[in-house]
Amino acid sequence: MSGSEALAERIAAIASDRKAQDVRVIDLRGIVSYTDFLVICSGNTERQTKAIHDAIHAELKKEEGLLPRRAEGQREARWILLDYLDCVVHIFTPDARSYYRLEQLWGEAPARSVG
Repeated sequence: MSGSEALAERIAAIASDRKAQDVRVIDLRGIVSYTDFLVICSGNTERQTKAIHDAIHAELKKEEGLLPRRAEGQREARWILLDYLDCVVHIFTPDARSYYRLEQLWGEAPARSVG
């Protein structure tokens, strides 16, 4: 397992531990040059999406010394993005996820559900 794949799996596991729903890992290696994996998940409410974000941020910082290159959307918490370069995390509320439909955008990429 590559480092980026291990990171994606770790992020998916943290999200699942925080009761994220419909956790998906999408493998973009060989499809795009800016990242290797997307991790997409949902929280039922803005409060839960924020809790999922907080857990991913805190655990990766504590265990791996990793901080996201960029983080967006924490205030509104309908769509939170964490950019760890090799792995980009999208945490949605159900309405935002169905509106943006990122899984359909990357429909040709290998993907799997987690948890």
